[in-house]
Amino acid sequence: MSPASFTYEPVGATRDDLTYCPPGFHPLLVRTRLGEGQKLFHRAAEAVLTWEMHRAVGVGIDASADRAAEGVDVTVTLAGVIKAPCRIIWTAEEPRRTGWAYGTLEGHPECGEEAFVVDRTGDGTVWLTVAAFSKPAKWYAKAGGPATRGLQHAYARRCGTVLRKLCEGLSEE
Repeated sequence: MSPASFTYEPVGATRDDLTYCPPGFHPLLVRTRLGEGQKLFHRAAEAVLTWEMHRAVGVGIDASADRAAEGVDVTVTLAGVIKAPCRIIWTAEEPRRTGWAYGTLEGHPECGEEAFVVDRTGDGTVWLTVAAFSKPAKWYAKAGGPATRGLQHAYARRCGTVLRKLCEGLSEE
């Protein structure tokens, strides 16, 4: 059995530019301030790399590894019924930037790429950025139109809210 194929091009485009959006796709960029300091950064980074943030948001995560790494297959389950197969296409574990992105595989209701990045700016502020470009792939995603994109934005905002809560008490503000 051959591994599932990505459903879009250019795979990996979010690695160097979280704002990139190819023609025909819809962009998503949601930044959430988490707080300040090195401890908060490390806690947030670990929660993103280990699927803890996603599980706390309330989605099902079935991953081929306990930690995000290039090539790891991940199936996100929404509402217990919608399965969204993806593959990690890049990761970053740097002193001030940690995160990863996955690309959609055959069977995903959308087509595109989504990144989850925690970064610590020069003044010590820690942010979560959820960035994506996507377009509907399944009939129900197409039928949802703008409502589908609204749900994607709500999910990205919820990731920030949940991650902030997971990091409570660690900010050096």
